[in-house]
Amino acid sequence: MDEALEQIQLTLHDAGCTEDEIQEAVRVYQTKGASSMLRQLRKCRCSRMEELHESQRRVDRLDYLIRETQKNHLIGG
Repeated sequence: MDEALEQIQLTLHDAGCTEDEIQEAVRVYQTKGASSMLRQLRKCRCSRMEELHESQRRVDRLDYLIRETQKNHLIGG
């Protein structure tokens, strides 16, 4: 495997892509080239953004509970 491909795999792994996503990106890169791989990378990015948004929703729920608890019990943060 060439260095560029290894670097792509490492970067995708570091970015939190699943093994299936990494394998698909490598397959597309090897068979269709870098321009086609961009679509796969964008799909991976969308997945990571969805995970980020879900994490933010969870934090927002906790923040709401903290505010309500403080308000109802007149306690400070």
